[in-house]
Amino acid sequence: MTRYSRITGTGSFLPPRRLTNADLVAELAAKGLETSDEWIVERTGIRARHFAAPDVTSSDLGAEAARRALEAAGRLPSDIDLVIVATSTPDMVFPSAACILQSKLGIAGGPAFDVQAVCSGFVYALTIADSMIKTGLASKALVIGAEVFSRILDFSDRTTSVLFGDGAGAVVLEASDTPGILASDLHADGKHVGILCVPGQVSGGKVIGSPLLTMDGPAVFKLAVGVLESAARAALAKAEMTEADIDWLIPHQANIRIMQSTAKRLKMSFDKVIVTVDQHGNTSAASIPLALDAAVRSGKIKKGDTLMLEGVGGGFTWGAVLLTY
Repeated sequence: MTRYSRITGTGSFLPPRRLTNADLVAELAAKGLETSDEWIVERTGIRARHFAAPDVTSSDLGAEAARRALEAAGRLPSDIDLVIVATSTPDMVFPSAACILQSKLGIAGGPAFDVQAVCSGFVYALTIADSMIKTGLASKALVIGAEVFSRILDFSDRTTSVLFGDGAGAVVLEASDTPGILASDLHADGKHVGILCVPGQVSGGKVIGSPLLTMDGPAVFKLAVGVLESAARAALAKAEMTEADIDWLIPHQANIRIMQSTAKRLKMSFDKVIVTVDQHGNTSAASIPLALDAAVRSGKIKKGDTLMLEGVGGGFTWGAVLLTY
């Protein structure tokens, strides 16, 4: 019998502190940086974001999202035999956020590790979990995207400081007799490292380089639109499907213009695109599972719907997952 994997539960969590554009504009003005709600909305579609408290980590956010996903799936932490956390902002250098989160949930024994593919991280992690389930290395997995990007923002740069937020999303992925994950397509091209990065490291107890995010916005935009289309089409081809078969497109929530351009290239109505960037900002690896959970809980996404998840992030990495919910 062929072994497949299916999503059986979704969950998400946003830290309580919500900053509207007006709130952030006021904070930036106090630091001598001028911007406006209109400027942010016009260029990004973002109207609000959430920032974690100083003592809250990615694993804290991820654990809460995981608990909600487990509840939705009707599973206990003890049922889980694989934990993968996609994050670029782990709690510490090591051990992984996944091992820390595993402990917080009271899980032990199965493998737990982080995936670092920045904003494509959840798509990478979901594909890895699917492969491990299909080959019998796991049966019930927690796949989590969790980020505290507010910790790495340069608040003297209005082109990046207004874009990002903190949060976490999670799914329970289980072995199944019927197909759930239909196809995946993953890529990376390291020659684009410099257009989106945090070019710092810890050495001898000191930070060498910069610990803050830098981005070439126009270069990222130009690259993102093309690779998101190509990855989506490659996943469709592997499943012998077309864009007309997609019920919902769930792209990485980076910028409304990128999302609009991607939908247009795929000949999809924007009404079929799940959008949360306006309320969450760019939460990197957390953005796709956050959007997925929001759409499931609002009733937009229903059992049997065909979903296309796709992300692009620093590295440069990109990928897509086609699935039946």
